[in-house]
Amino acid sequence: MSIRDIIEGKKEWRAHVARVKALPRDYHIVYKEIQKYLFKVGPVELTEGTGLLSGIVDLFEEGAALRKGVLEVTGRDVAAFCDDLIKDSKTYADIYQEAVARESNKAIKKVTDKTK
Repeated sequence: MSIRDIIEGKKEWRAHVARVKALPRDYHIVYKEIQKYLFKVGPVELTEGTGLLSGIVDLFEEGAALRKGVLEVTGRDVAAFCDDLIKDSKTYADIYQEAVARESNKAIKKVTDKTK
């Protein structure tokens, strides 16, 4: 990653944050909670630009423009809304589980090879 990429990424993030701050208060609060949830769950593509988060802001801006309450946009279960957004995404937890499974299989294979 070059310096130019880092600078461009920071500019994109600052523009994204400005869009979030411009949302109505209820949307802003729910967005921050969604962001925290997604950072904990860890979809891999979340760290690649602001794509998913930008899409959420797009949706929220549209909902606010239509004068909908934020829970009309997300539904009452915001965590389920988030889970639906990332249901087909690979998460860091998935990568970790795959690594553990590979290592376990290697260890089991070593043990069974020694007993033959």
